[in-house]
Amino acid sequence: MMKERDFCDFFTMCKARAIMQALEEDMYDGDVTTQAMIEPDQAGKSVIRAKAEGVVAGIAVAKQVFEGIDQSVQVKRLVCDGAKILEGDIVLEAHGKVSSLLVAERTALNFMQRMSGIATRTRMYVDSVSHTGAKILDTRKTAPGLRYFDKEAVKLGGGQNHRFGLFDLVLIKDNHIDAAGGVVRAIERARSFLSKKGTAMKIEVEVRSIGEMQEAISGGPDIILLDNFSLDELAAAVVWARKQAPALHLEASGNVGLHNVAEIAETGVDYVSVGELTHSVTALDMSMSISPV
Repeated sequence: MMKERDFCDFFTMCKARAIMQALEEDMYDGDVTTQAMIEPDQAGKSVIRAKAEGVVAGIAVAKQVFEGIDQSVQVKRLVCDGAKILEGDIVLEAHGKVSSLLVAERTALNFMQRMSGIATRTRMYVDSVSHTGAKILDTRKTAPGLRYFDKEAVKLGGGQNHRFGLFDLVLIKDNHIDAAGGVVRAIERARSFLSKKGTAMKIEVEVRSIGEMQEAISGGPDIILLDNFSLDELAAAVVWARKQAPALHLEASGNVGLHNVAEIAETGVDYVSVGELTHSVTALDMSMSISPV
């Protein structure tokens, strides 16, 4: 299992690499419009302004974008990532060469708008279950290459990250169970594998019915994912599991939306995972304006 320091190094690498790839795909060998019209040393000031109410995310990323183009650009954050903002609020100022500000503009906005859209949506879900003990989780249904940013935005919106990838949690799903010959057998194989590797890692198993959940509990997993259970089935599963394994954590998943997340949380589950947070993103509208100084 990766150590905490290794995780931090890995995430830092993912973040830096994705930012540079985003800049490269936009710029390639230069911004011909800016080269044609802007004097190389012309100084300017840019502001990024919210055009809708929401939760801001990605200010720290935007700073890295500007600095990736030109280390001399000075970025001033006017609000913190995770803060609620109103339409018209200025969230960031950047001072530097106009040419550098123009080259960075679209990439900085792309990251901020997507991340702010995710954070805003996540906050809606978190607020909807705030009267319960349930936590909102994300999934791996992220845009390829943008997982770090998508999951960071969920945290800034008040949600929690489930697993980052395939490497930091054993998650036994229906296909694993069928291939392994049953849910208990799958759990046993996972535990044996971890033991041989000398790795401490939690085991979560997905179940499709209360009967399969009862079978899974006998295998002693850390978390059970109740997939596509009805509200009545969730409530019954929670009651049964609390009696048999009080320390077991329960996660609800499948067909979750703002219309029903509160009812799902009220059944007593510990977590509700929501794929929509990252697979159906609506960007928060923002704009950047530049003026010479």
